[in-house]
Amino acid sequence: MSRFDNVKIEILKDETLSKNWYHLRNITYNYTNSKGETKVIRREAYDRGNGAAILLYDPRRDTVVLVRQFRMPTYVNGYHGWLLEAPAGLLDGDDPAEAIRREVTEETGYVVRDVRFLFKSFMSPGSVTEILHFFAAVIDSSDRLEEGGGAAHEDEDIEVLEFSLADAMRMIETGDICDGKTIMLLQWAALNKSSLTL
Repeated sequence: MSRFDNVKIEILKDETLSKNWYHLRNITYNYTNSKGETKVIRREAYDRGNGAAILLYDPRRDTVVLVRQFRMPTYVNGYHGWLLEAPAGLLDGDDPAEAIRREVTEETGYVVRDVRFLFKSFMSPGSVTEILHFFAAVIDSSDRLEEGGGAAHEDEDIEVLEFSLADAMRMIETGDICDGKTIMLLQWAALNKSSLTL
């Protein structure tokens, strides 16, 4: 039995603060804690939908395909804004596996045959509702059938890059790769690459 079995949550008010790009909500709720005390708590939650991310791995050359694009929130937090990332995107109502296939082609030009589900994760559960579904796919250079670079209607401007897995792992240590989903996928690859074969 957990100390939280008797905790109760009752939402009192769910207000929209902004619904411009995504949905920012202010939620007021009663929280009856594990000691039986009830308090009124207010928290903001940012709802941007759920997403998917993928590791693209070429086992013949022991390389991974990453993308680089500008991310304004990182820029206003003192970073230069240009993040190296695993391909990713929102589900937009699609099944996670279908959504990541679409995103891979839009961003990188690769057409993936099989995608392997790895795990899912809340990336910032204190404030963001998003669940991210993680996948891996084996590729080779012949799978790049389009240019990639992102969706023009979403103002994406994406550079497609390839690194050896070893170099990508070193780039985590140097800070050149500092995106959470990408670090998680690269570390998974370093531990499990023998299971990724053509």
